[in-house]
Amino acid sequence: MNKHLGNRLAIIGLAALTAMSLAADDKDKGRDDDTRPEGKGGGTMQHQLAPDPFATNNARSGSNGISYHGGPVMLGTTHMHFIYYGNWTANSTLTGAQTILADYAQHFGGSPYYNINTTYFDGSGNHVANSVTFAGQVSVGSPFGNNITDANLVSIVASTNPTDPNGVYFVLTSPEVNETSGFCTQYCGFHTHAAINGLDIKYSFVGDGARCPSACSVQSITPNGNFDADEMVNVISHEFEESTSDPDLNAWFDRRGQENADKCNFNFGATFTTSNGAQANQTFGTRNYLIQQNWLNANGGLCVQRFP
Repeated sequence: MNKHLGNRLAIIGLAALTAMSLAADDKDKGRDDDTRPEGKGGGTMQHQLAPDPFATNNARSGSNGISYHGGPVMLGTTHMHFIYYGNWTANSTLTGAQTILADYAQHFGGSPYYNINTTYFDGSGNHVANSVTFAGQVSVGSPFGNNITDANLVSIVASTNPTDPNGVYFVLTSPEVNETSGFCTQYCGFHTHAAINGLDIKYSFVGDGARCPSACSVQSITPNGNFDADEMVNVISHEFEESTSDPDLNAWFDRRGQENADKCNFNFGATFTTSNGAQANQTFGTRNYLIQQNWLNANGGLCVQRFP
């Protein structure tokens, strides 16, 4: 591990441990005074919530630090859809990124890592399933230019004629594209939902961290030698975990409106060194990745790399 990365991971880990030891004293059922999430709770490296000053120890309180508020979770096999916005043919790095991203999506489901999300369930006790498929990808160019808004995102997703209410449609943007509501300053990605074609369509924005590496990545050398793809995999994982456990922003979150992945944002846990000198902590298929941990809704609640 290089010294720069080691220092940053140590700082992140210390903050995470503090948050875990002071995690929110949430009840098993949601509280009316809990802050509702907006899907943008993760933040960047420089913009994250401090530990909750009103929190207590989860194990002692009989809580897992996150509460159910009555909304649906995504059940059965869920699907990843990739929508490439911008100029993804500008160079070989970007075209290569699409290959890596598709390979990641094809091997994410069934992993011990995504199995963490099976600890989330709906009001009838139905749990999120560790079953994910890659439903394909489409490129749409840049119909709204290089500065897009939240409203533009709905139009971009709608332009692909989405018909899958049990999927998450990811709008993945190339480095020249900015999302004007706070990409690189307030978040690296976010998720939400909208009524499109009479269906409740879940979608997510994930920007290319090459636009702001100090905000959205902890290392310059990445496991697959492709900064664009490797940084996006971390954010896609974050948003997919939240989309399936809190698709309509009314199911699982804590007293401050943080969803499961928000509670472990940029907290990677133990890592290993890949052949090119990068740090990684997950292997899907034949590729290694550095992906933040996810919040386990069991054992008092904590950030983990896999379950069980």
